[in-house]
Amino acid sequence: MKKKILVIDDELTMTTLLEFFLGNNYEVVSVYSAKEALNWLDANLPDLVISDIQMEDMDGFEFLKQFRLRGYTKHTPVVMLSGKAESKERVKCYQLGAQDYLTKPFNPEELDEVVKKNLYPIHYASAW
Repeated sequence: MKKKILVIDDELTMTTLLEFFLGNNYEVVSVYSAKEALNWLDANLPDLVISDIQMEDMDGFEFLKQFRLRGYTKHTPVVMLSGKAESKERVKCYQLGAQDYLTKPFNPEELDEVVKKNLYPIHYASAW
């Protein structure tokens, strides 16, 4: 069974790109707002979350806070996406519990490596 990745981004272009790059190897579920993601999480559990930071209804920081407060998702890896490359924003994501941070536009190979690293950390490390 394929690992499930929840993608949260209010831009259809970005969700389509992520589905294209990840869809062959993973089950990708896309939602277009943080609130929609929290509702989806009431009945589903992904193996990984990829979330944009700048969204209209609720930003990625607030989503990450609420996501981590749910007991059953506190260990689910989260990768944050942003158009900003500032260290301050990255640090805030890490402090809120994100495992990784990718800057848009991202390199598809880097995306693939970050996803593998978070889904298969022990196996991935043993391949070195």
